[in-house]
Amino acid sequence: MTISDLVLLAQGGRPAADAGGLGGSFMVILFLGIAAIAGLFLLVAAIAFAAYGKLWFRAYMSSADLSMLSLIGMGFRQVNSQVIVQAKIMAAQAGLDINRKTGISTQRLEAHYLAGGNVTNVILAIIAAHRAGIPLDFDRAAAIDLAGRDVLDAVRTSVLPKIIDCPDPRGGKSMLSAVACNGIELLVKARVTVRTNLAQLIGGATEETIIARVGQGIVTSIGSSKSHEDVLANPNKISRALLDRGLDAQTAFEIVSIDIATVQVGQNIGARLQADAAEADTRVARAKAEQHRAEAIALEQEMKAKVAENRSRLVQAEAEVPMAMAEAFRKGHLNGAGVAEAR
Repeated sequence: MTISDLVLLAQGGRPAADAGGLGGSFMVILFLGIAAIAGLFLLVAAIAFAAYGKLWFRAYMSSADLSMLSLIGMGFRQVNSQVIVQAKIMAAQAGLDINRKTGISTQRLEAHYLAGGNVTNVILAIIAAHRAGIPLDFDRAAAIDLAGRDVLDAVRTSVLPKIIDCPDPRGGKSMLSAVACNGIELLVKARVTVRTNLAQLIGGATEETIIARVGQGIVTSIGSSKSHEDVLANPNKISRALLDRGLDAQTAFEIVSIDIATVQVGQNIGARLQADAAEADTRVARAKAEQHRAEAIALEQEMKAKVAENRSRLVQAEAEVPMAMAEAFRKGHLNGAGVAEAR
């Protein structure tokens, strides 16, 4: 092999060596890029696990169907992940449907939280209704909660009815006042046992309406009674009449019973009214008598004035007599010849 051949071989081997060097550099850069991305991913994963790992593991062990990405998204959406995880765990452990499409999903819980609802209260209410056999889904419970009603208290009232006093002591009255047909006042206190009607809780009337309707019914029933003794003998008659009227219509409650707790006899309103009427008649008679007396006095004064006027006319006439006689003398009407001639 000549020297020229060696030079040609040396020149031909340089591009190959250059190509090999460039390929090695690209691989190193690619490896470093992948390593940087992997390191960044591991760093983010480590931060996320440090922040949400405990919650995720708790949800995972409770079969709450909650992913780490959901927890990270809650952080960006300013959602309290503690509340959502606790609610999801309670729902899962209570046997509720937590399916992501048809059940109580994480997305629906977040939406209710962002709307200003009480997620924990809603889940507790659904669990209580589920255990009591009361039909209550998440949408209705969330709507009741967003409407400003205490959905958990409503469910508890459906399971365990509560008692409402009529009248409400907070209004300053302890007894209802009603008057029978014979005029005797009765002071009545009633207790109304109600349970929540979840179907009409949204838009239904509140306790104040129940109290007002029951109070009006009691006053009407007693007012239509012939005697207060009939009411005292059978207070249950009022209760039955009130229950038959359907006073719980269009309200958020269902009336279980109405019990007359206390009945007291008050004043004799009829007698007092009659006495007031007699007193008023007496005052009217006195006023009329005073009017007649005043008219008589005025007439008397008028007659006195007429007597005085006639007396003054008499005096005036008497004063004119001497003047007439003097005039007659002057004219000779009163002499003897004139008298004889007149005869």
